[in-house]
Amino acid sequence: MKIFIVNRKTINRLLMIVLLIAVSVAYTAGTESGVLGVFMNNSRKIPIYCVETPEKKVAISFDAAWGSDYTDKLLDILKEHNVKTTFFLVGIWVDKYPVMVKKINDAGHEIGNHSATHPKMSTLSEKQIIEELNSTSKKIEDITGKPTTLLRPPFGDYNNRLIETAQELGYQVIQWDVDSLDYKDYGTQAIVDRVMKKVSNGSIVLFHNNATYTSEALPIILDKLQEQGYQIVPISELIYKENYFIDHTGRQMPLEQSER
Repeated sequence: MKIFIVNRKTINRLLMIVLLIAVSVAYTAGTESGVLGVFMNNSRKIPIYCVETPEKKVAISFDAAWGSDYTDKLLDILKEHNVKTTFFLVGIWVDKYPVMVKKINDAGHEIGNHSATHPKMSTLSEKQIIEELNSTSKKIEDITGKPTTLLRPPFGDYNNRLIETAQELGYQVIQWDVDSLDYKDYGTQAIVDRVMKKVSNGSIVLFHNNATYTSEALPIILDKLQEQGYQIVPISELIYKENYFIDHTGRQMPLEQSER
């Protein structure tokens, strides 16, 4: 009787052959059934961070979760510059400042959903996500007469479950590609420099409604953007509604000429 001794190197070669065969089979089947996705990590879903557009168009957004000391001033500045933006509101903020929610809406700004309690939404179950979004949307709609269709997850935290659940509820999930870092209180000039250095066609800029220096930096930034020929619009006027894909960086790309 012959005895064959198989060393580790041979085992590794055999395993590699088996793996290559498996991938080959998956590729053949995957062209029709999508099995290749099991082997290739193409299933990660990504929100919209910015938009591919030839137009000099950007969106400015404000997250509102805590406090409202500067919101009236921000609304005045936006009105002076004839600019409409998007405010993402947390449900507990809506409860505390319903008059301000009405002011934002009456001024013509867009209102998006920023959750009910500002949790890390990737830790929530599907049922909890639905409760967070539906609760806040109802509160906003009761004041403005409009349901919310844009979602910004708190902390920028998301996973596939969040995106899929939000999309089933009719939301587009929005992040940002320009973070003003206004919440860090670095000062007015730091906010201006950071935003102007990073902004480009299709950018979505993140501010916070109650950061200390935002109301000082905002008019400077708006002046500079308008001087450079940028049109500043709410997020729903920047993003594509159909015929698009989102690349691995979060840039929303049109598949063809589409309605926006």
